[in-house]
Amino acid sequence: MRGKTSLGVSLIVIACLGAAGVVAAPYLAPHLASHLVPGSLVPAPAASATTPQDAAPTPAPSRPRSTTQAGPRPAEGAAVPDFTGAPASDAVREVARWAFASGDATGRHVVIVDKRLARAFVLDPGGRLLGHSPVLLGLARGDHTVPGIGDRPLSQVQPDERTTPAGRFVPEPGTNMQGEDIVWIDYDAAVSMHRVRAQVKAERRLERLASATPADNRISYGCINLPPVFYERVLLPAVKASAVVYVLPEVRPLAEVFGPGLRATRPHVAGRAPVGQADGV
Repeated sequence: MRGKTSLGVSLIVIACLGAAGVVAAPYLAPHLASHLVPGSLVPAPAASATTPQDAAPTPAPSRPRSTTQAGPRPAEGAAVPDFTGAPASDAVREVARWAFASGDATGRHVVIVDKRLARAFVLDPGGRLLGHSPVLLGLARGDHTVPGIGDRPLSQVQPDERTTPAGRFVPEPGTNMQGEDIVWIDYDAAVSMHRVRAQVKAERRLERLASATPADNRISYGCINLPPVFYERVLLPAVKASAVVYVLPEVRPLAEVFGPGLRATRPHVAGRAPVGQADGV
């Protein structure tokens, strides 16, 4: 969530991000390491070795926002995405092929977030897979953003409003109110991608990331939580080099979200995630 000066948004920031910026559970590290493709990582800048507290604040972003219906144009010699060995769904492969073939992502890294499978994929401009990882998403299912939710105090955000919006986003590096680096994908909607945090033990965020099923990966206020190693070694360097983020819909058809040229998929009925004591914020 974005760093505004209002108390309400401050609370949303804290709830969305949590506390610890490193993976504390030892069982999680080997699970995540297998998703980094050896020899294919984007070189990390020297500053990435510093802790969030040591890192110098980055300039304020210019408010990235969704740019759906991109209006693809033909691209000569387009890259062919390679997902060999990765658990990529048909929708992920289809959007990746479209992003490169249409010219929508020419010269840029491609980041695809599959909400149905709760997994993110990062490809370089040549279509080579740099890595993939499980992610945590908004508690509620849905492809929309509630108007004005980024400016609300936490107490006014209802469980069924905590969605991760679908769409095409041009991400920008930024910082949260604690000075930690994050990746904005929609500033006005207060949606970002960032390291997973584990402040509220009852949320079990680390355990959710490490589980074998995406069924328990819905917990955030809409931000996309990633394992720290994947965020620092794959996502952040790719975004700094130039990237486009495609968050796949779970309710709307692909073609409706990203524009012409994509096969329309059967819409799924939106459902409300169960909310219990352990999931409360």
